[in-house]
Amino acid sequence: MPDGARRGLFHADEISPDALARQIAALDQQSRLPGIPRLRAWTISALGLSSGNRVLDIGSGTGELARLLAETVGADGEVVGVDPNPGMRTEAARRAPRARFVDGNAYALPFTGSSLDAVTCERVFQHLDHPQKATEEIARVLRPGGRVVITDTDWATAIIHPGDPEIVRVMTESMRCGVVNPFAARRLPGHLTGAGLTVDDIGSQALVQSPEAATGQLVRMLGRMAVDRGVIGAEDCERFLTDLATGAETGDFHMSVTMFAVLAHR
Repeated sequence: MPDGARRGLFHADEISPDALARQIAALDQQSRLPGIPRLRAWTISALGLSSGNRVLDIGSGTGELARLLAETVGADGEVVGVDPNPGMRTEAARRAPRARFVDGNAYALPFTGSSLDAVTCERVFQHLDHPQKATEEIARVLRPGGRVVITDTDWATAIIHPGDPEIVRVMTESMRCGVVNPFAARRLPGHLTGAGLTVDDIGSQALVQSPEAATGQLVRMLGRMAVDRGVIGAEDCERFLTDLATGAETGDFHMSVTMFAVLAHR
């Protein structure tokens, strides 16, 4: 298994071209959920950005947040996105031409100390082996008075309805499998405080899936994972999928997980 430094941001430096295309599609699908744009709008408002600010977006992905940040700081400002995958940086540059995208990861940011007005980091910490190290890097590059918003998911907040309670419990726990740091969001205030920063505010949004998700790829993947791990049988998995599909058809369906965004300053 790769070590923390190699793991970087969501294993992004290890994604093949085909997998990259699937990852971009998945990120786009997630970004269409109302909770993501709401949290991004909260992030920009909480940071209090102004024209001329210098801003870093860690784990910039497709560049959607960097694009919004660049629009906010204007032509006199600078937005830099850091991501280790060259294909993702190419896609980000296409979508956010007013931002700049560079190679790097959360453990070794390519910036001098006290050089940035603001930092954002969305859905990265759940994939980090050493989140405290990443938080200390953020504190290092922020100027005195500079602000950061880190946004991430707490996978223990996952809700799936309807279904047999025991099967649903197994399925929600399966959502944590493969996530290095599934409780990342609840630990963010402690990481930030431990790095010498002051926590100012916390926002949250539930990412609520549409009824179409009841028969979608994510639910089927969860079922396969649970069966492969031997925690439920194929018959129970089929019953789970049937219950969800029936619930969606009758308007009795809910599937969500909650994200938290923590604002802090140096």
